[in-house]
Amino acid sequence: MPRAPSETRKRIIEAALMLFYSEGIRATGVERIAETAGVTKRTLYYHFRSKDDLIEAYLTARDQPNLTAFKRWFNAAAGNLPDRILAVFAGLERAAARPGWRGCAFLRTAGELANMPGHPAIKAAAAHKKRVEAWLADECCKAGIEAEVAVKAAREISILIDGAFALMLVHHDTDYIRQAGEAAADLVEQRRQ
Repeated sequence: MPRAPSETRKRIIEAALMLFYSEGIRATGVERIAETAGVTKRTLYYHFRSKDDLIEAYLTARDQPNLTAFKRWFNAAAGNLPDRILAVFAGLERAAARPGWRGCAFLRTAGELANMPGHPAIKAAAAHKKRVEAWLADECCKAGIEAEVAVKAAREISILIDGAFALMLVHHDTDYIRQAGEAAADLVEQRRQ
């Protein structure tokens, strides 16, 4: 019995999630993704006009799960805003300690496609990073930080997150995310005053 298109598309994206993340965008060909998904290359191209469309779908598929994880870590933490921000960084530290961790998929993809600023995946990565910032700003506002200051604090926290991601990828040392978390907690504590 033939598979429904939505199920086939989902399997292709799942294969892309695994391979693009573990091996990189440029290093992974559509043939390999099709094989892993159990489809023909022709079927893959039926669902995605190009590899570029598949790369965009890969990042789009990572968007909500990543943001949901941030929110889950934040909401599960007891205490005030600095404690909850620290919990996000602690969650990132646990994720980065896993053997298969390869850094932030959004940053890695943007790095691989840096010479193509209009690429749809770059736009998907930028949109994800903006959603994370907006969520952080919203949480800062809920904690009583003035809106304009909250937006600035969210951007600074995002810089700390992404800087720690980059340094952990280079040094393979989760202490960077721990120290970035401490800096982010201090930052929001100062903004609350």
